[in-house]
Amino acid sequence: MLVGYARTSTVEQEAGLEAQERDLKAAGCERLFSERVSSLAKRAQLEAVLGFVREGDVLVVTKPDRLARSVSDLLATVSALEGKGVALRVLSMGGSALDTGTPTGRLMLTMLGAVAEFERSLMLERQREGIAKAKADGRYRGRAPTAQAKAAEVHRLKAEGAKPSEIATRLGIGRASVYRLLGSG
Repeated sequence: MLVGYARTSTVEQEAGLEAQERDLKAAGCERLFSERVSSLAKRAQLEAVLGFVREGDVLVVTKPDRLARSVSDLLATVSALEGKGVALRVLSMGGSALDTGTPTGRLMLTMLGAVAEFERSLMLERQREGIAKAKADGRYRGRAPTAQAKAAEVHRLKAEGAKPSEIATRLGIGRASVYRLLGSG
């Protein structure tokens, strides 16, 4: 069975996720797992697809950086797939099956992963430079503090008897933020 996995980092990349899903369906994937989550966060759908695939299946992704955040992460994922008898196909390699069990296939995958990791590093470096320049020019204020804006609601809900976990869930903020706000006032 061909099983597809698609991922974007943010909700703003909806078109990118739709394009991945389209390409995976066109490649013949019978089952798709997709999510909008940073590669640094817990990826529930990746865990789900890795649990779903069985011996003889092929996991299909559009690019290696959709599957892993670094070369070591990519190789660990490939190793886990190989341990289950699952093949990996990366569509950006021309749509042909990538045999990660051969030295050439592993080399190609490692090189693609390294290039993706390098591109990400360059992008983050440019982002940091842009933020530093904006700060120097007095134009950067950072992310708006979401929890601080909800301090009054946190105290109101606590006064009504709500527990910190419930307050965090209801207001869409972190539990640690709730405790911090309650401790500060």
